[in-house]
Amino acid sequence: MKVRDIMSSNIESCSSQDSLQTVASKMKQLNIGALPVVENGQVTGMITDRDVTIRAVADDNANKNVEQVMTHNVVSVSPDASVEEAAQLMAQHQIRRLPVVENGQIVGMVALGDLSVSEKSNEKAGEALTQISQQNIQ
Repeated sequence: MKVRDIMSSNIESCSSQDSLQTVASKMKQLNIGALPVVENGQVTGMITDRDVTIRAVADDNANKNVEQVMTHNVVSVSPDASVEEAAQLMAQHQIRRLPVVENGQIVGMVALGDLSVSEKSNEKAGEALTQISQQNIQ
């Protein structure tokens, strides 16, 4: 099974110049924990609820913008990659969400929960979650 078969294609995003307040409100409204940062259709970063909390609010820097707290080196996946490849990337890089990029443009998002669509990929998703959780504990 391919990533394109399970990805969410109706994605929300934000700009690197958005305020953290704007992004936090958007995440709350949409009940999501991460947004790709997109400029001209290209992913330039990712921002998570954890980034907002740990890198901004906890340091009393809530007036920063997205660019100042986002993750810049974004790991992405092709829509033609297998679900197993996506799970391996998540485990290897300790991440729960991957932007799906085709020809340099974001076309979707795939989350760890999306991977449990077949018995084999469900097993890979479980392995990825175990590896992510172990790294977060250490």
